[in-house]
Amino acid sequence: MSKHSELDALDLKILSMLMQNAKRPYTDIAKELFVSGGTIHVRMKKMEEAGIVQGQHLVIDPAKLGYDICAFLGIYLDKSSLYDQVARDLSNIPEIVDAHYTTGLYNIFAKIICRDTTHLRQVLHDKIQNIPGIQRTETFISLEESINRPLAILNQRPDAPEKT
Repeated sequence: MSKHSELDALDLKILSMLMQNAKRPYTDIAKELFVSGGTIHVRMKKMEEAGIVQGQHLVIDPAKLGYDICAFLGIYLDKSSLYDQVARDLSNIPEIVDAHYTTGLYNIFAKIICRDTTHLRQVLHDKIQNIPGIQRTETFISLEESINRPLAILNQRPDAPEKT
């Protein structure tokens, strides 16, 4: 049985509410869903143990901290077999906040946050392009983020059971 089939409608409602506001008290969620606060705690513990919920994160606006450049980096590798080592090396660069092993043109697609274009150039030249196995990179600077939202999980899964 897959992990998503272990979730019922109540679990999905709890997750959806917390994805919108992770600071929302369990007691408030319980009142809205007509269950006890203990039920919410037990359900969340179960989802954490199953690996469905993997921590809580503080979301910040990097620009308000002086990081004005968000860029995406398409990385070409000499050989796909070098992915694991290159990914480990990329993980040591604090400006890289996301990296994905991909299909298509690039072996790796990464998101990088920098203070300005000079900082971006330094990270590209001094850190990323010196990693063994990276053949070349293509950089795309984001001008504006249009969408940033949690996954819509309610009413999206035809296989979600309706029990509570």
